[in-house]
Amino acid sequence: MASFQYQSMTNEGQVQQGVITADSRAAAVRLLLGRGETATKINPLDQGKSPQSRKNSNNGLAKAATSANLSQSKLPAFLQLSVRKGSVSRAEMATLIRELATVIEAGLPIMQGLRTVRRQCSSKSLEHVLDHLIARVEAGAPLYQAAAEYGDPFDDLIVGMLRAADASGEMTEVLHQLADLLDRSLELRREILGATMYPMILAGLIAVSVVILVTVLVPRLIEPMAGTMTMPLPTQILLSMATFLGSYWLICIIGIAAIWLSWKLWVDVPQNRIRYDTFKLRSPILGRLLRDVAVARFTRTLGTLVTSGIPILDALKVTRDTLGNKALQQEIDLVSESVAAGKSLAEPLERSGLFPPLLIQVVNLGERSGRLESMLLHAAGAFDRQVNSSIKLFTKALPPVLIIIMAAIGGFVLSAVLLPLLELQAAF
Repeated sequence: MASFQYQSMTNEGQVQQGVITADSRAAAVRLLLGRGETATKINPLDQGKSPQSRKNSNNGLAKAATSANLSQSKLPAFLQLSVRKGSVSRAEMATLIRELATVIEAGLPIMQGLRTVRRQCSSKSLEHVLDHLIARVEAGAPLYQAAAEYGDPFDDLIVGMLRAADASGEMTEVLHQLADLLDRSLELRREILGATMYPMILAGLIAVSVVILVTVLVPRLIEPMAGTMTMPLPTQILLSMATFLGSYWLICIIGIAAIWLSWKLWVDVPQNRIRYDTFKLRSPILGRLLRDVAVARFTRTLGTLVTSGIPILDALKVTRDTLGNKALQQEIDLVSESVAAGKSLAEPLERSGLFPPLLIQVVNLGERSGRLESMLLHAAGAFDRQVNSSIKLFTKALPPVLIIIMAAIGGFVLSAVLLPLLELQAAF
């Protein structure tokens, strides 16, 4: 029999700690589960050492891990990038989160779960990510803080959900939810890519054709006739474009690069990012899709946190980071201030104009009946179905719009070439 020092979470969300005796670490985990507690940390007590020596040993390991992390953070940026070789895709991150949820669901503490996933990992970039997480969690940092310190590929959504998992004590459920969200975003990207593949190929072919026509064919066909007849307006516009591109092509390339860089710098400003995200939410088709995805995520996460006993203000702060839209995050900040002032949750949500009426009604009824958490979780399923409908609408509406735009461009170029030829033929 061996002794283990443990820290656990009860079904009511209370943190317990103490010493338990069992044949092995797995047996200790099973004993805690039988008592209605989920182990969050469990370490064997070293035999023959005093508690003070064990504490000093653990402190030494934590300081070593912390100093190693600090020494790496002091490296220049280009050296840090060289250490973090490779990139982690969204699919790999979803798999990592789901594997971690599975091992924790099996009863393993988070440290042992991270090490188990690390042993099964086959990607070098994921190995480096897991090494960082293991070092920081072993040094005493919560998982969401370790992820935030690492940076990319841990975005606001992942860090916010990890924080929600840590705050609620529902680590397994929230991690599975996060993996589902990442899988859903991947599925959305694949559906959009599949729906736009044909229009984008068509757009590329038309763009190449337009460049060849404007820079090579149109000048040779039309310019000899310019002195003998009055060119139609589409032809004049096309000839002007050909002259401009032929004379200032280098300036055009530099201008496009400057516009792209200016756009990136403009979006990086917080207030401008809020304006841009608000514009996306209010756009006809894409805005509905983005809003439905964010609302479904908001509803399920907030319901999970409130069900776990997290106060509504703390739950709002955690949920805010999972939205992935700065405009919605700003509105949640205003909602938090309103709730802190003693007002209802539904009123500021309705006043923002960015949240659907169904969510406002659910929140209003939940506050009046005292069953806010259960109604939020029930409404999350309805919002998930609405997201699927929005995805189908978006993927069906986008290809025809792109085809119409490309057809208009192709028709303009074709008319600019054919009109003068038809007029010349009629003159003879």
